[in-house]
Amino acid sequence: MSYSSLKACLDNLEKHCHLIRIKDEVDPYLQMAAIHLRVFEHQGPAILFENVKGSKFPAVSNLFGTLERSKFIFRDTLNKVKVLVDLKSDPLKAIKHPFKYANVGLTALSALPKKVGQNAPISFGKCKISDLPQIVNWPKDGGPFVTMPQVYTEDADKPGIMNANLGMYRIQLAGNDYVLNEEAGLHYQLHRGIGVHQTKANAKGQPLKVSIFVGGPPSHPVAAVMPLPEGLSEMTFAGALGNRRFRYFYDDEGFCISADADFVITGTVFPHENKMEGPFGDHLGYYSLKHAFPLLKVHNVYHKKDAIWSFTVVGRPPQEDTSFGALIHEISGSALSAEIPGLRAVNAVDAAGVHPLLFAIGSERYTPYNDERKPQEILTIANHILGTGQLSLAKYLFIAAKEDDPSLSVNDIGGFLKHILRRVDLTRDLHFYTKTTIDTLDYSGSGLNSGSKVAVAVAGAVMRELWTELPAGLEFPRPFEKYRMVMPGILALEVPKQVRYSDSPILFEILEEHLKEADLDGLPLIVLCDDAAFTAQNLNNFVWVTFTRSNPSHDIYGIDSFTENKHWGCKGPLIIDARIKPHHAPVLEKDPAVEKLVDKMGEKGGPLYGII
Repeated sequence: MSYSSLKACLDNLEKHCHLIRIKDEVDPYLQMAAIHLRVFEHQGPAILFENVKGSKFPAVSNLFGTLERSKFIFRDTLNKVKVLVDLKSDPLKAIKHPFKYANVGLTALSALPKKVGQNAPISFGKCKISDLPQIVNWPKDGGPFVTMPQVYTEDADKPGIMNANLGMYRIQLAGNDYVLNEEAGLHYQLHRGIGVHQTKANAKGQPLKVSIFVGGPPSHPVAAVMPLPEGLSEMTFAGALGNRRFRYFYDDEGFCISADADFVITGTVFPHENKMEGPFGDHLGYYSLKHAFPLLKVHNVYHKKDAIWSFTVVGRPPQEDTSFGALIHEISGSALSAEIPGLRAVNAVDAAGVHPLLFAIGSERYTPYNDERKPQEILTIANHILGTGQLSLAKYLFIAAKEDDPSLSVNDIGGFLKHILRRVDLTRDLHFYTKTTIDTLDYSGSGLNSGSKVAVAVAGAVMRELWTELPAGLEFPRPFEKYRMVMPGILALEVPKQVRYSDSPILFEILEEHLKEADLDGLPLIVLCDDAAFTAQNLNNFVWVTFTRSNPSHDIYGIDSFTENKHWGCKGPLIIDARIKPHHAPVLEKDPAVEKLVDKMGEKGGPLYGII
């Protein structure tokens, strides 16, 4: 089905019971976000807030809250677009299977962006930044943010829509030192196309023109987050997925305007002009802190007559962006394997915040004539993964050989970890990358964008059976008095909060002195944590705590460790220090008073009764 606008999509969702309306006035400060989080938690419908306090514009969230709803929205085009992306990654398929790909040419042609006529600007009115819904999601956020933006920029060397970039980079509308209605914060991270565009504009000494689209057909925000094959533009993809060409025009100041967007904010970013942006409660489950990011000088704020503001809420996963990720994998799952030879499957583990933890399966075919199996080809694949787009932001990469277990799945956290831990050779299989780049939002490292990585590449026969419980008589020295088995082979060992991070080397010496003579082969991984019961409660807690709170080069230890020709390994268990450190960002916590208000909305007669 083709949607010409966000409203058309919402009307269709409501007709099929995929949307609820909240008519009561709702406060954009924390309350709207709290409602969204609760409805998402219950896998509820999209939410249309008709009466936003302080704004004349309604707002919608949770549009992509479930994969099922996303598939419903794109039910007529999803399969065609999957074929298009698949073909783009391997054009020879069209020659090998001409009948299968017969309609792809028509799909691609109908997706070409369409410049519309002179009457298009008439459909837009103007307002100010302060007229927009001032939505604040978390108590310590630095101000209201645009959380579902489509940020459009053009290449200074090759201007025009076909070489433009459309990305989803958060925008801070107010707060901090921003001049209200005149300035906004533009936050973007590593490996984003907008960075290339700003670099080129800076080199020419000219401002970068930025257009921020909000709303519009649902294919547009999906295009903004889609990791597309080289040469396939986001606007073309939006047209193909939405079965409607991306319509655009340029305003009198030369800014590109999406003719179907509900709102468009235009502005310029001047070379080397930054202001402090943040804090912002982000998708790792912590706040990203204040840092200097590009300053957007606002020119105009356009809106349609019946405009609807679109937003989302991020926090500790899973959240709506988890469903976004599932949709992306649905569309492009095969493209990545085609790009990296030998790669069979990959999963950026959402429960661990995506970039901190990556599972992969690759082929191990280099030396089939040898009886001894060891990591070889999968090491090549690991290096390729860590040099590919946003996959390069992975901090912990665990990669296994498909030949060891053809049924192994990267989506089974427990099963995959069990496979790794039964086979890993801790003297050989850990490969560190120090003083390198990590995710901008990850504060486990030594500074913004800075930290380390480790690739754990495992191939070969089973080396050990994993303990399901500690053997009788095994005890830990003080101060390690609380511990829990997380799963076979993994122990969560609690460290009292009064023990300082600076004392970690001493702490480890105590532990190693006590354990170095013990046979711990069935326990290859010990995680030091602040709360053993919480960490071991479920695997989602375990991967979130372990991989968001540790920096491999600084926080990995091992019993009976050694360095041989600059290669580090250990003969006993691996130990990861996953405590919250002094330099870490605060954990996201909800406001109790606002939560009570949402509780009441879920009572009989309330707008959320039967939903939460």
